[in-house]
Amino acid sequence: MEYVLTADSLTKKYRQFKALDHLSLHIPKGAIYGMVGKNGAGKTTLIRVICGLQDATEGEYILYGKKNTDKDIHKSRRRMGAVVETPSIYLGMTAEENLKEQYRILGMPSFEGIKELLELAGLEDTGKKKAKHFSLGMRQRLGIAIALCGQPDFLVLDEPVNGLDPQGIIEIRELILKLNREQNITFLISSHILDELSRLATHYGFVDGGRMVKELSAKELEEACRKCVRVEVSDVKALSRVLDQMGLDYNVVSHTQADIFARVNLTELIHALDHENCQVLTASERDESLEGYFISLIGGANHE
Repeated sequence: MEYVLTADSLTKKYRQFKALDHLSLHIPKGAIYGMVGKNGAGKTTLIRVICGLQDATEGEYILYGKKNTDKDIHKSRRRMGAVVETPSIYLGMTAEENLKEQYRILGMPSFEGIKELLELAGLEDTGKKKAKHFSLGMRQRLGIAIALCGQPDFLVLDEPVNGLDPQGIIEIRELILKLNREQNITFLISSHILDELSRLATHYGFVDGGRMVKELSAKELEEACRKCVRVEVSDVKALSRVLDQMGLDYNVVSHTQADIFARVNLTELIHALDHENCQVLTASERDESLEGYFISLIGGANHE
């Protein structure tokens, strides 16, 4: 698999505090990589390090085949665009003026492509309206348009839908999907709005305490979060024997509970368990969400 960005044991210390603690990650080319973590988990620090805004204390990352210690790492960074924390826009300028200013900063020879960027971001009709009068969603879309100046093929977005109303969230989602599908732009998106992230991401990285707890694809996550029937019984070993005999896929959750990943004939199950002197105490359908998976992964009550 070809990767746009990999990191190996990245560490960032602030005196005695480790914002990143030997974190590793792998972002495949063409992916929408959702980085999941509570506030303070290290997501923004990681983004600032890979964008070159801060240096790592230890470890390394490789961006488009270049190590962060290589002299020409800046060539790889030219292929990146980023919106970190809040969009970097000039509030006293129009959308078009903001894009022209970014072109000048990048040293681009002409303003070719600005009209297309405005249309892509849905800002082609803003005219002389100053950015300070834009809605939060419009500012976020302008920030993404600015990040697209220079035609990067890797975009890093830090909490892109934070504070947006439902319509603004939909607009950002559609823009990200369009850029990914039509222009094959790879995304790294940090977000704590997990329901929205689940509508976008093809891959996930779960971060906690500055560490990468788990990486998996959307397909693998779907398997982990699939529907099941959770059964509570008096003897889980007896339940396991019966489920094995019935050829059903299951996972033992505790000494009294198991999740059964199949349509279950409860009458048949209860009858079979009765022969094993095992009682069914409760049975309920479950469909774990991304949020539920995240909480169970990092330990729930210890991370409120």
